[in-house]
Amino acid sequence: MQDSNNIIHVLQDSVANKIAAGEVVQRPASVVKELVENSIDAGSDKIIIRLKDAGRTLIQVIDNGKGMSPTDAVTAFDRHATSKIQTAEDLFSLHTMGFRGEALSSIAAVSHIEMDTRRKEDDLGCRVLFTGGAIDGQEFVNCSFGTNIMVRDLFFNIPARRKFLKSNETEFRNILNCFQQIALVYPNIAFELYNNDVVVFELPIENRRQRIVSLFGKKINQQLLCINVETLLVNISGFVGLPEFSQKRNANQYFFVNGRYIQHPYFNKAVSIAYEKILPHDQKASYFIYFDVDPSKIDVNIHPTKTEVKFEDESSIFPIITAVIKEALGKANVIPSINFDQDDAPSIPILNSDIEHVAPPKISYNPQYNPFANTNSESSYSSKKNIDSWDKLYEINHLDHKIETKIETSDDDDRQYSLDYKENANTKFSGFQLFGKYLIQSDVNGIKITNHQRAHIRILYENFVSAMTKNHSASQKLLFPEILELSTIENSMFSEIREDLCSIGFIIEDFGKNAYQIIGVPSQMEDCNPIQLIHDTITAANESPNALAEDLHKTIALDMAKHISTRKGNTISTEDASYIMNSLKQCSDQVYTPDGKRISYVLTEQEINKHLQ
Repeated sequence: MQDSNNIIHVLQDSVANKIAAGEVVQRPASVVKELVENSIDAGSDKIIIRLKDAGRTLIQVIDNGKGMSPTDAVTAFDRHATSKIQTAEDLFSLHTMGFRGEALSSIAAVSHIEMDTRRKEDDLGCRVLFTGGAIDGQEFVNCSFGTNIMVRDLFFNIPARRKFLKSNETEFRNILNCFQQIALVYPNIAFELYNNDVVVFELPIENRRQRIVSLFGKKINQQLLCINVETLLVNISGFVGLPEFSQKRNANQYFFVNGRYIQHPYFNKAVSIAYEKILPHDQKASYFIYFDVDPSKIDVNIHPTKTEVKFEDESSIFPIITAVIKEALGKANVIPSINFDQDDAPSIPILNSDIEHVAPPKISYNPQYNPFANTNSESSYSSKKNIDSWDKLYEINHLDHKIETKIETSDDDDRQYSLDYKENANTKFSGFQLFGKYLIQSDVNGIKITNHQRAHIRILYENFVSAMTKNHSASQKLLFPEILELSTIENSMFSEIREDLCSIGFIIEDFGKNAYQIIGVPSQMEDCNPIQLIHDTITAANESPNALAEDLHKTIALDMAKHISTRKGNTISTEDASYIMNSLKQCSDQVYTPDGKRISYVLTEQEINKHLQ
């Protein structure tokens, strides 16, 4: 039935494919993931990935898998064309990485594609060409068995999407993350990764532990504990990190189920419980945990990325995870214990009977002294002396300013007082310290309480940001250079922040592949561990992968400031207190740290009266 007023119509395939591509193909890393998973499903034992400009210009994946017939080579680019499943029931018995049949059609819709493929039994291979989802040509070619697919000019026909791609460095790190997630779960496959013709990884066929070391460096080998348990419900294997190698953020934490990387906050909680009495609450342990589960007991078909998986018996698996990790930690004896080995016991001399007996010490005492005598008599220390001693203890008598007793008050209990007071820039600190954390001094509005660590963070932060802008800061050369060794993914971020580190005073030289020599450090941090500091700064920068250059400067400056600031719980000298209070007055914000924490607070007469009524 035709009606000229009908407004609903079926979209053309080209439009529908572009819409589908929005979910499946979000960035170059998405393309790498889909193509490599296809190669794995094809039975490959060697996969080569070549990139140009972090995948913007070219993504090429070469494998030695089954290959395709000429007909299948074309059909594979149709929407929902797949060899992985045939019925809906197959969704609950998946043994492959892919199954939706959306990847190739979505990728082809937003790029130029050239694919050569050949089966072992065929004499000639087939080449197919696609542009924007439309087939451009097909021909027979002489090629190796397997598949060689090249994706060029990603998002060439969607300028808005291409414009919102991040920097090459950021997109390459996304690809590295994706690559690691796949390589970790398939150590039985050899991988090679190149970016702009530079070798990034050459991974041979190896075991799981060797693969982890190949990806994250030799140092991680000594940090891992093996776990393994087999139950009727699930088999769990892999590695967990020793507590002493935990990190505050960005620990290497990976879950895999049936050969697939997943994210699972609920199971992550199970890991945390295993470490809860060993690690501080802000520390995270690394782990590489592999689950082997009956495919019918999980649901992978939740999200296009297939990283969200539902388990039928999550609550039953939870305690198994905790138990197997606790068992590994117990076997490694990570809980401190007393050493009863007599060989290590201190040597206690045996009393020599030949030595002349030592006479007991003589003690003189007053036989007239009565401990129960009247205590109301005047003490040898007067109350005045007691007051003086307390004053001296708290250094109250050093205060140059007395708190004003007449302060204009308001009925509004929430009244805020400005901390922007004008004083001599070189004023000596005249106050006292409390709890090794606060500087206490008088203020025109009451008693000013300043967290000296947070104040120092604000001062250092603004100094570092200024140094990055001017591209110059004072350096202190180290007596002995220190060697910085990085993983491939850490090195990718380090190359992006190296210039900023040098601008604030680091002197850094190349020292081999993914290694650097630290020759000098900023003058303010000569007592800090530069290696740990740079590692933590790389981690902080990695947590803001999409930050603009200016925001990245601020991230680096804040992380550095936190590392070298005064520590709470430590009393500082009067000179340091004077420096902090005077320098804080020169800062653009005297009230809050760069991450929004309060630096100072004025306790007003009104608030004091409220509590002492």
